[in-house]
Amino acid sequence: MAAKRKRGALTAGKAKRARSAPSAGEAVPEERSVPPQEYSIPPPVSQGKWKNKERVLIFSSRGINFRTRHLMQDLRTLMPHSKADTKMDRKDQLFVINEVCEMKNCNKCIFFEAKKKQDLYMWLSNTPQGPSAKFLVQNVHTLAELKMTGNCLRGSRPLLSFDPIFDQEPHYTLLKELFIQIFSTPQYHPKSQPFVDHVFTFSITDERIWFRNYQIIEEDASLVEIGPRFVLNLIKIFQGSFGGPTLYENPHYQSPNMHRRLIRLSVAAKFREKQQVKEVQKIKKKGTKVLVEEDPTEVVFETPAEEKPVEIQLVKPESKPIVKDKKKLRKIQRKKQKKLFRTEG
Repeated sequence: MAAKRKRGALTAGKAKRARSAPSAGEAVPEERSVPPQEYSIPPPVSQGKWKNKERVLIFSSRGINFRTRHLMQDLRTLMPHSKADTKMDRKDQLFVINEVCEMKNCNKCIFFEAKKKQDLYMWLSNTPQGPSAKFLVQNVHTLAELKMTGNCLRGSRPLLSFDPIFDQEPHYTLLKELFIQIFSTPQYHPKSQPFVDHVFTFSITDERIWFRNYQIIEEDASLVEIGPRFVLNLIKIFQGSFGGPTLYENPHYQSPNMHRRLIRLSVAAKFREKQQVKEVQKIKKKGTKVLVEEDPTEVVFETPAEEKPVEIQLVKPESKPIVKDKKKLRKIQRKKQKKLFRTEG
């Protein structure tokens, strides 16, 4: 076994290695020039602390179609601060979602509610105090469609672009703050990337909010659409989370049931109009014609034709031979003519 080192052994060795101070007669050697450091270690990417602890729960009710499922998955992909949960039963009340968000440690929620397997509603809520907003989702297009040619880094932070109308009306201002808190990725989030390469745009046209996602191309700062895209038709804004007093109700909103009912009524009205036109035409055809009195001036220019003498034929006419071939018929006619000439001669 190696002998144990004494405490003073290390210091003694160092003392031996240390050179003695040079005397006055000895020349001091020049120090070697140290080459400059060409490579330096970069600082860590995230130098800050994750303070904005926003977590968004994104899930849906039972009965959604494939397009809604893909849209929900796209939002989860684009939002690294989101969480998922199993589908909620349609028989449960909506205020149960507040308890689900509390169990998942989420303070924001995006809930997709399907009705009649054809209508899709979206709830945006600040749980558990509120407020919350209910929208009708229309014209849904997902990331997987071929028309979306853009691309962005997974987990990158987006820029949020809003229409100027959001700052003019109070209910749109409330929705703007709700969109900012839900869709913006918190700074220094563990799952996010420190890059900004796409833009979420919220524009208002035809009393609806149009959502688009664009990629920022570095070369010329142009925009290419990534997806998803959808249109939100505002229904109501509630004071509480998934309920409570109504703060705003959209007067321009028309339910899908009423829209389908108006379409059926318009089709029925066109059919009824065609039937009425047919009945009027039948009545006109069956109606008695009005007799017009004779005009005496119509006979002024009529001239009577000459009466031809009536000839009574006593001899039966000769039967003409039925000949299908025209050449034979001509030969027969020539023979008859020759006979006539002979008798006359």
